[in-house]
This record gives sequence, C-alpha cells and structure tokens, in this order.
Amino acid sequence: MDKTTLLAELELTRQRTRALITSLPDDMLDVPYHPGVNPPLWEMGHAAFFYEVFVFNLQDGTPSYNPSMDDLWDSFHVDHKDRWCRELFPGREDTLAYFDTIYDRVAERIQSKSLTDEDLYLYRYAIFHQNMHIESLIWCRQTVGYPAPPDHNPERVAPGDRIAGDVTIPAGRWVIGMPGESSGYATNNFAFDNEKPRFEVELESFSISRLPVSNREFLDFVEGGGYRRPELWSFGGRKWLQTEIDVSLVHNCAGPLMHLPKQPLYWRWHDNQWQERLFDDWQPLNLDAPVTHVSYWEAEAWCRWAGRRLPTEYEWEVAALGNRPGVPFRRFPWGNDPVSLARADMSGRTMAQNPVWDYPEGESPFGCRQMIGTVWEWTSSQFFPYDGFRIDMYPFMSTLQFGDHKVTRGGSCATSASLIRGTYRQAYLPMRNDVYTGFRSCA
Repeated sequence: MDKTTLLAELELTRQRTRALITSLPDDMLDVPYHPGVNPPLWEMGHAAFFYEVFVFNLQDGTPSYNPSMDDLWDSFHVDHKDRWCRELFPGREDTLAYFDTIYDRVAERIQSKSLTDEDLYLYRYAIFHQNMHIESLIWCRQTVGYPAPPDHNPERVAPGDRIAGDVTIPAGRWVIGMPGESSGYATNNFAFDNEKPRFEVELESFSISRLPVSNREFLDFVEGGGYRRPELWSFGGRKWLQTEIDVSLVHNCAGPLMHLPKQPLYWRWHDNQWQERLFDDWQPLNLDAPVTHVSYWEAEAWCRWAGRRLPTEYEWEVAALGNRPGVPFRRFPWGNDPVSLARADMSGRTMAQNPVWDYPEGESPFGCRQMIGTVWEWTSSQFFPYDGFRIDMYPFMSTLQFGDHKVTRGGSCATSASLIRGTYRQAYLPMRNDVYTGFRSCA
C-alpha cells in the first residue's frame, strides 16, 4: 500500500465519522443511556485518542493534545455510564476541533516519514479501529431510533435470481485464518491477532444453506409460537428469555406480560401487519430480507425448531472461502478483488433490506450468497484464540472477549468495506441483539 492509498483511506474514515456526528442536531448528541452504545461525541473523541496513543505517544513520545482528557477518552479508565456525564466532556465544536487536529497530524506524519512495514500496520490498525466505531455509531442510531445515516441509500443495487436450499461441502483438509507470522505485520494481508496463525483443519462433509435466514422464515417460527416453547430453548436461551420478560415487566404498568418477548427486537404487530423499525421509520416487514437483530439464543432456538443447527466457525469459513492447502489464498468469497457495491451490502448503505438471494457476484465457490456483509452471522463456536496465538499491537483487541463470547462472521450492512475479509472474527455476547446480527443454518 502506497502513501496515496493510505491517505485516501484515512480521509474517507475522517469524513464518514464527521458526517455521522454533524448530521445530528445538538439535542440528538445526548443519546439516552443504553449498555450497547456510546454517546456519539465520546466515540469521536475516543477514536482521536487512539491515534494519539498508538501513533504519537508511543512512537514519537509526543504529549497529548490535552493530557487532562486522556483518562476520559480511554475506554479502560472511564466507566461506561460516566460517558454520559456531559459536563465532563467538551461539546461538539471542541470535540470536532480535537478530532480534526489529530487527523491532520496523522496525515502530516504519513506524508513526511518513510513507511516501514511496522508503520503501515500501525496506521491501518488505527484506521480500522476507527471504522469499528463508525459501525457502532450506525447501530447507535438504530438503537435509539434516530434518522438513517448519511450514506443510507435503499436502492436495490445487485439483484439476483431467486435461489434456495443447501450446498454440500465435501470432506477434506482446509486452511483457516490469514497467512503471515503470528506476530508479524503482514501488510499485504492485514489481519488482527485473533485471525492468526493460519492452520489446517480436517472437516467431515456438511450441508449449509446458500442464504441467510430470511424474515419470512423467521416469521414462521414467531407465528408458530417459537418464543413460547421452552423445549426449543437451551438453558442459556431460557435464562435470556426470562431476563427479557423481567425487563418488560419493569417498563410495563398494565400487569404481567409473561408472553414477552414474542418477536425480534425491532418487530411489532401494528395496523394488522408485521412491521419493522428501520432507524426512525416503522415500515412493513420486508419478508425476503434477512432477519436482523437476533441474539444467539434466538438463532439457536430457530435452528432447533427447524431441525437444523448453526455452523461452527470453521465450517462457516470453509463455505465462504474454500481455502485449501497448496492453492492460492482467497480473502473473499469471490476471490481477492476488493469489496464493491455489486458484491456486498456494507458501509451503511442498503442496511440489510434487499432479498437474501441478491448479490450474486459475491457468491462463494460453493454457491453461498451474502456471506460478506448484510448481517454478522452467528456460529456455534466460542471465541477462543487459535493455537499459537500472540498478542499484536493493541493488547485488548481480543483477549477480553476470549471464553464467554460467541463468534460471528462475515461483517454486516453497517461494517466498513475496508475492514472486512473472510477470516475476520467478531465476538459478541450471546444475548446481543442490538447489533446487526443474523444467521444461516446447517442441515
């Protein structure tokens, strides 16, 4: 990657972040408290602080823009609820000034210094970290019911022929993870530490759905009383259901509603039809679109109801990439060409509203569609390190999630296209349904 490309990536990240902040009026910057989101201005300040720490403080010994703010922008030093204490933090204009100053300094440093492999990895790491916060700024809008993000465009850009059914993946030996040394910088094949080291695995033959589960398919589960059938839910799922019921009772003064929850998070039955909230707009449920905002427990229960199962993360990666020993490595289902609007629903545009059979140009070698973008797909796997794991530049990228999180794969409609690849592993607690999670199933 040359300086021109790196600077363009940096500037795109700056502009997308700025647009997500400046498109909101002042009163909307004070979002209601929710454990799955952060105040937008804190997200912006935290991103700038990350550049300060890893590019300037640690590399150059440069002092911070405002050392008195360091603990407040640091996610490990300020409690989550304290990020809502508006009096502790600067307002919009001061935060924007801080953000732009740091971005200008990063751009100047890139232009003025030669790029070593370590420098390049460092810059891309910081840029990708910021793109993770772009995704969380988008799901914040969905969580609190704000207007759609500036990049949103509901146009159906990549229609496909209607398909269904499973594909069979043959038994054999497959390659999992990204190439490169476990602690190396691998600038041509960037990967986070949890994607390394690359290894081989032997799998038996299995069958997996060509498509993500659609709203139509999940609606059959809902209308069939799936939320009221305890035999479909694991112990963890039943505990999650009871938690959701308890929350409903706290916010309900009309008496017990022991049948709640009875549908995915942003669904409702209204005016004699099923509706789904997309940001601040309730619209008729799009039956052919993928089911979105479902927890691991809901995905697991649907699979039990349908007589199916979730794939393991190894099965998912093999179905998506089909990497075998001794053959050229594929970063994406379609090969190694970059992500494009014709191949994947990403970067906050169509927001998982197109039919599950769209994006035929993004099809995997086995015929699976939308394995990149659209929704993070739940797998049955716990988030653990690969054998030989070594911590990369940022020690908390993966380690805090090992053990109690589930692995999701593929990215979502809100994930930045520059960030994703078929080996990328995201970790979410199984109760999370506020993020853009969905699933596909195995026979």
